[in-house]
Amino acid sequence: MDFILIAVIVLGSIGLIAAIVLFVCSKKFAVFEDPRIAQVNEVLPGANCGGCGFAGCGGMADALVKGADSGSIDGLNCPVGGTDVMGQVADLLGMAIANGEPKVAVVRCNGTCENRPKIAEYAGLRTCAAMNACGAGETACGFGCLGCGDCVAACQFDAIHLNPETGLPEVDEDKCTACGACTKACPRGIIELRKKGIKGRRVFVSCVNKDKGAVAMKACKAACIGCGKCEKECPFGAITVANNLAYIDFSKCRLCRKCVAVCPKQAIHAVNFPAPKPVETVKEEKEAQA
Repeated sequence: MDFILIAVIVLGSIGLIAAIVLFVCSKKFAVFEDPRIAQVNEVLPGANCGGCGFAGCGGMADALVKGADSGSIDGLNCPVGGTDVMGQVADLLGMAIANGEPKVAVVRCNGTCENRPKIAEYAGLRTCAAMNACGAGETACGFGCLGCGDCVAACQFDAIHLNPETGLPEVDEDKCTACGACTKACPRGIIELRKKGIKGRRVFVSCVNKDKGAVAMKACKAACIGCGKCEKECPFGAITVANNLAYIDFSKCRLCRKCVAVCPKQAIHAVNFPAPKPVETVKEEKEAQA
């Protein structure tokens, strides 16, 4: 009986000493967390998509609070929450934010099944990353979409799907949050975040093929051949041609669409513009005005 009592006393003493040590350590080595971090984290959408550049919303909240303490949160943006969420965060932290242009994911490839027929059959792991690591893929174009849907799997918002007829991914503008997950998932970099534009209108080169014109045309009927006609036609200096490929700077583009008209390969796409009026209608309007 004495042994049991001694054992209880010893174990109790050890437990008490351990509790005291843990309490002292917790107070001595406690890490203070600004309560504003939790408040900001509650405002953020909680998608943890990484579109802001941080591992999750918690990292973004911490960065926002630190930015507020340093005097500015410019450059920090939650693409999922958008302007509304960032406005709430700014109010919470007593900061002002610059109004950023809304963006949307754009698929810069027009290599449909018709424009870019298959010349081989891939029998390995059905992912874009795996197929790209093995070579050019199933077509002659070593730059275009591989069609395995890595971008679809990466999207947490059901905003991108493969079109079974064209074999290309298509973005639902209403669902896209510009988080950038699809751009990171694409091993060939054909998906780009671009300014959404007024009324969703934008103009871009739907090709990333850097081969010379003759080689590019053999691989895809709609490939950019780097002829430079669009660059010469643009009155705003928004288009540059480098490495046999044209690129439109959306910060300079004024949506005049002159480049679309002169492109001999229809590689430049204009999105969400009204359909052009028939020639007869235009003539009638001019006659009426006269």
